[in-house]
Amino acid sequence: MQALMIMVFAFVGYIVMYNLYGKFIGQKIFKLSNSATPPSVSMEDGIDYVPTKKEVIFGHHFTSISGTGPIVGPAVAIIWGWVPALIWVFVGSIFMGAVHDFGSLIISMRNEGKSIADYTGKYVNDRVKFFFFLIVFLELWIVIAIFGLVIAVVFSMYPASVFPVWCEVIIAVVLGHMIYKQGKSIMTWSIVAVVLMYVTVALGVYIPFKMPSIMGIPATGMWTIILLAYAFIASTLPVTTLLQPRDFINSHQLMIAMTLLILGVLFSAFGGNLEMVAPAVQIAPAKAPSMWPFLFITIACGAISGFHSLVSSGTSAKQVRSESDSLFVGYGSMLMEGTLATLVIIAVSAGIGMGYVTKSGETLVGAAAWTTHYSSWAAAAGLGSKVAAFVNGAANMIASTGIPNSFAVVIMGVFVASFAGTTLDTATRIQRYIVSELAISAKLPVLSGKYIATAIAVISALILAFATGAGGKGALKLWPLFGAVNQTLAGLALVIITVYLKNKGGLKWIISGVPALFMIFMTIWALIINQTKFYSSDNMLLTIINGIILFIAIWIAVEGILKFISIKDDGDLAEAPEN
Repeated sequence: MQALMIMVFAFVGYIVMYNLYGKFIGQKIFKLSNSATPPSVSMEDGIDYVPTKKEVIFGHHFTSISGTGPIVGPAVAIIWGWVPALIWVFVGSIFMGAVHDFGSLIISMRNEGKSIADYTGKYVNDRVKFFFFLIVFLELWIVIAIFGLVIAVVFSMYPASVFPVWCEVIIAVVLGHMIYKQGKSIMTWSIVAVVLMYVTVALGVYIPFKMPSIMGIPATGMWTIILLAYAFIASTLPVTTLLQPRDFINSHQLMIAMTLLILGVLFSAFGGNLEMVAPAVQIAPAKAPSMWPFLFITIACGAISGFHSLVSSGTSAKQVRSESDSLFVGYGSMLMEGTLATLVIIAVSAGIGMGYVTKSGETLVGAAAWTTHYSSWAAAAGLGSKVAAFVNGAANMIASTGIPNSFAVVIMGVFVASFAGTTLDTATRIQRYIVSELAISAKLPVLSGKYIATAIAVISALILAFATGAGGKGALKLWPLFGAVNQTLAGLALVIITVYLKNKGGLKWIISGVPALFMIFMTIWALIINQTKFYSSDNMLLTIINGIILFIAIWIAVEGILKFISIKDDGDLAEAPEN
């Protein structure tokens, strides 16, 4: 019953805090006003700037910020115990992540939908703006290259997911056509789309597809090429053609998956089969780094993630149709991600104990199952291991409802791959915006065009992916940097939000200032530890890049603090209109 109580406590807590803390921030701190004209209306172009119903843009925003993040992070961090993981997810998402996401979104909406890197110049200076662009480009460069590999790995592990994931693209395009071109009911046709989606899931069980090697390129390499080509096409299409309808389908898929997980917890708990088999706290797991500060680096999505600021100020700010909708989209979606991360923690700390098949074919249950999978940091940290821990644990719980385990595995596999696809598409689109903004700032308009900027985003990721060979795994060389880079970006985004709020006068800045200090401290601490580790192991590539990131992080933090101190107490821009 412990897992059930955890789930109920977390869900009630998120609902209460959205209505208390979230609405307080929206009304009293950011003073949301529907009299302000959002960029989705003032700059509407039918491609990127499109005013959208909050339910639809919520689907896009949530699936874009989530990807596999709230799955893989908790699936690794559980090695330190379920209690610290759960506390960080719950507290972090409410007081840090949701403030970070919502703040990035509303400030972007008040600055023509520009990225956080671009409007940094307005609130701090152009020097910091340039450094911010560099760190954002680096993060997205790694994300685009790695998520092609993530999906390739999921396809390899769960070949039954290939057919439904690609069918979803076709279904989404038809859904977009029926809603935006034919004027059909969004509710009716979205239900039809989701039903068709799960028909393809059922069919996928019977027609699994394994990519063969082609011309010496292994399956992972082939999938990476195909997925990056897809990302180029998808990210240049109008958002109403594929991005919005696909993500709306994914939001329904999320609700179904979460409902199945909730039912799985209920059935398993009342059936007496669900116990928290992971340790409550494990201070020193075998070969793992220190819990402090790496717990706060490992669990990003689900608590706070710098990538979210790029989605908020990249695609979502161009589509939210009113300031009042921004709270539901920005703050609400982060709490929903925290809810998902909570279910993931239950799946990998309790669900896995309901049945775990070892490589030798032996089936283990209880603590033995968890201990075998999490025997060491190295065993838990691999991409396949992360995904398998969640998918297998979730499928075990769902199977308690009567759904066959094999079908539950495919449902979860499709869920993971679909969300990863959304992140790949969105990250490519955001990188295009970043390249365009940087080109305009550098007075190189020839590089700011939609297709050229997208080509730069995709080709640079392709070069990274294949830097180590035909397997498309080159991004893994830089992956050890990603957690600290991502959380550094989160801390820096909070610094910009704090400077923005200090300009408004009063003590509004505290709601982002305290989280900013915490995240900056934790991530710089992690960067310093990593720098020592990379240098001592003679890894010059990571030593140099990590050193540059550390320098940029400290520079932006110092300049942000100096700017903060220089602002008068009554605010330099006190409540000045920005639209």
